[in-house]
Amino acid sequence: MTHCIAVFDIGKTNKKIVLFDFDFNIIYDKQTTFEEIKDDEGDACEDLHALTVWMQETWKHLESKTEFDIKALNFTTYGASFVHINEKGVPVCALYNYLKPLPKVIEEKFHQKYGSKMDFAIQTASPSLGMLNSGLQIYWLKYAHPTTFAKIKNSLHFPQYCSYLFTKNLATEFTSIGCHTGLWDMHKNNYHSFIIHENILPLLPKIKNEHLNGTTTFRNKEIPVGTGLHDSSAALIPYLKTIKEKFILLSTGTWCITINPFAKQNFTQGELINDALNYMTFEGKQVKASRLFSGNFHENYTKRLSSHFFKAKDYFKIIKYDKLTINFVEPFPMLLQDRFNPDEYFDATDLDNYTSYEEAYHKLILDLVDYQIDAIMIASENLNGIETLYVDGGFSKNPIFMALLKEKLPQIKVTAHEISQGTSLGGAMVMKQYVA
Repeated sequence: MTHCIAVFDIGKTNKKIVLFDFDFNIIYDKQTTFEEIKDDEGDACEDLHALTVWMQETWKHLESKTEFDIKALNFTTYGASFVHINEKGVPVCALYNYLKPLPKVIEEKFHQKYGSKMDFAIQTASPSLGMLNSGLQIYWLKYAHPTTFAKIKNSLHFPQYCSYLFTKNLATEFTSIGCHTGLWDMHKNNYHSFIIHENILPLLPKIKNEHLNGTTTFRNKEIPVGTGLHDSSAALIPYLKTIKEKFILLSTGTWCITINPFAKQNFTQGELINDALNYMTFEGKQVKASRLFSGNFHENYTKRLSSHFFKAKDYFKIIKYDKLTINFVEPFPMLLQDRFNPDEYFDATDLDNYTSYEEAYHKLILDLVDYQIDAIMIASENLNGIETLYVDGGFSKNPIFMALLKEKLPQIKVTAHEISQGTSLGGAMVMKQYVA
């Protein structure tokens, strides 16, 4: 029987349960997906009930697997999401999707009262992102659905709600507060004033400075349960715990997020306009980051290339880096003419400029890397003191992407450093102290 730490890792698409032994080797890994449902306004959202049932049934199933002896449990989930519960601990509304549009009338009312978008963004190190600023989700709920708002006893960030399901203990922690929520005044190192003025603070549980949120039962024994962590912040933990030199992490997927835990400078207007934002580490320290929607752009444009050149949708997976092709296509007009909304200009892009899928794909990656370099420079404060760029996730396996990064950043070491289940691993690492 193997002693291990369990982590529920809840992504927007995939929901996983991962078991790590005490040396942090993966010994069990299973995932599932759920169809989204509609919220009370008809927008797509997480099926919280189905997720809850899956977690509870998975836990019972693990109890029956006698080859594992779970000694601790933690959770990592996507951020910018709240579960609002009543006095009985029952959710009073949907787990609203952070991509749900924030009504302009609500947004304008907020900024009339609490300052311009730019002033608020500088205070909170959170670009104006609508519902992705989850503090504004609560504000919206208060004024758009006052009857529902009146039923709320506590508002829990998503990771802490998962922990609550197993411990019945309420908590708030820094990684969830600090993920572009608009909740935290980074200059005052406390909640933003609107949280007090709108009487939201009483809904938010006390901030915990430790990672323990109580216990749950596993085979009739009490085991420690973590408070839960925001996924991007959790993915940084294995690097912080194992790497000594100053580094930046480029975590690639649907979003490519450059994370700099060694930043020293305050945010500028220019950085915020270019989609820089702040995270907080599991220790409550500020982390400068910048985002690029590269994975989404890559998915959309490879579909178009496949259709235009009559190739399979995953044809790009067999394409190797070719310097001569890069040199040939570099002068061509950009395929991605706007880093924020390239689709707006796609109709003006003539794929007939390219004689092959290979040429167009090299140009696509070249455009993505050019934008990525800009994002890296913002988060890294122009590579100030940085020795290494670690790249993990899907693009770390893309030979063209990696070769171009290395060419364009010759002053630092650029390396693929894939950590298997890095988000889950971060959740497990902070629990090791409670089982050692």
